[in-house]
Order: sequence, then C-alpha cells, then structure tokens
Amino acid sequence: MLFLVLGLVAWASGQPFVFPSLGPSAFVLAFERRGERTRIYRIVGSHVIGGVAGLLAYTLLADGVAITATPGAFSPDGLRLAASGVLSIVATSWAMVATDTNHAPACATTLIVSLGLLSTPLQVGVIVASVVILVEVHRAVVYAYRRAVAGTHPRFDEN
Repeated sequence: MLFLVLGLVAWASGQPFVFPSLGPSAFVLAFERRGERTRIYRIVGSHVIGGVAGLLAYTLLADGVAITATPGAFSPDGLRLAASGVLSIVATSWAMVATDTNHAPACATTLIVSLGLLSTPLQVGVIVASVVILVEVHRAVVYAYRRAVAGTHPRFDEN
C-alpha cells in the first residue's frame, strides 16, 4: 500500500520516485509502528543527509562516472567511485549520529547517489520528496485504520 502512491507518481512524472533504499524504509514503517526507528524526523532527516552527502561526495570525487558497469581493475574511474562511496558513507553515518537521525536505509541512499545512479540535484530532490510522500501515506493509512477499528481493538482504542 505504501508504494502504490509512489509508483503512480513515478509513472506519471517519469522521475525515480521508487528507488531501492525506499523499500527498507517502507518495511520499517509498516512493521515497526512503535519505537524510535519509526520517528518521522529520523526517516526523512536521514535520507536528506544521505542524499546531500552522496551528492557532495559524487560532485567532489566522481562527477561524470556511474557504476552502471563494473570499472576495470585499478582504473581511475573505479577509484573515484570507490572514494565517493566511502566518503558518502562516512559523512552520512557521522551526520546521522550527530543529528540523532539514525536510519540504516539512508546509507543505501547515499551510495545510490555517490555511485552515480541518481546523482543530480533534481534526482536528490525526488529522493527526498519520495521519502516525505512515503511517510505521509503511512501516516494517512495508520490514521484511517485507527479510525476504522477504534473501540473494537484494544490496541487502537482512543482512550
């Protein structure tokens, strides 16, 4: 259900509103409804950090190269991509810890960006918009479910 809206937006816009690291974020939202891992600021904030860190690393170290094919051994492009990936993971991890936005799927987001797969400012903006849409659809689904079962299910009773 969480991907239905994003799939339609991706199809209608021709933009990558569905990308690999969004799946684990949707899983966390769908199956861990309570606790620190589902805090909206953590999910959105971590993907923002991952996107920005990945874009900065890519721009600084690997602009114009993409890991759509395996680079040759000891190739300069392979080194640039590897360095970009390492820098983005270090920067993302540090920033998530510093801002208390720990959310592991953002490490995949930063690699998607830093390895040249979605590495333009527009694409990073689409990544962030996708995460916001995902958490808002989740919030709407949970709200509708709670309204539908209020009074009939003790876990969702409106006391």
